[in-house]
Amino acid sequence: MSKKFIEIEDNNQFGLSTGDLMAALLLIFVLLLIGTMLKLQEEFDSKSDVAERYKELQIELYNDLYKEFESDLSLWQAEIDSTLTIRFKEPDVLFDAGDSKLKSTFSDILSDFFPRYINVLREDKYIDHIEEIRIEGHTSIEGRNGMDADESYFYNMKLSQDRTRSVLRFCLNMLQPGVFEWTRDRATANGLSSVKPISENESEPGRKQNRRVEFRIKTDAEKQIREMLRYAEY
Repeated sequence: MSKKFIEIEDNNQFGLSTGDLMAALLLIFVLLLIGTMLKLQEEFDSKSDVAERYKELQIELYNDLYKEFESDLSLWQAEIDSTLTIRFKEPDVLFDAGDSKLKSTFSDILSDFFPRYINVLREDKYIDHIEEIRIEGHTSIEGRNGMDADESYFYNMKLSQDRTRSVLRFCLNMLQPGVFEWTRDRATANGLSSVKPISENESEPGRKQNRRVEFRIKTDAEKQIREMLRYAEY
């Protein structure tokens, strides 16, 4: 009996024990895990690099826009913030109550503002990164006398949409061929009613702050990150 056992053991002297197999499988698992972790780290680093580049681009664009309009903002009763939003915040200058026709004062401001605005966005360092130029119209919660909250919301939605279309049409019509097509392909009119207040609506000063027109810039940063991650899958 012992002789037969010894012969079998001798015949499998080059075989792997259960322990050896487990160690080999563990090594394979560790190598696969390391490979996955390295790939994830590479994707994270690439995404971080893109985000950092676009953060620097946004800061530079903010500085250039501020430099361009610094002396005009107070005259226009406007402001610019680090999100690349230029806010025209004096409703008495913009439109008559309940009307979507631009006041002459606002038309004069836009005639000065918009061509210079587009000139900055079309500089070589920015032109390929501008995905959307958003013109946003915002109202307070007030509608016409006798309207309830829902009726006021829908009334202000239509009013804000009509106003942003008026602004967009006026701005595009002053541009030269070539610049017109580039801007038209990126500019959108967005009436948002009263859903994005920047102040409370319980007082007239607060409601007045909420009645505004904003120009906002969306870069292609998110698109570039999505493209980078899509290629990383291959």
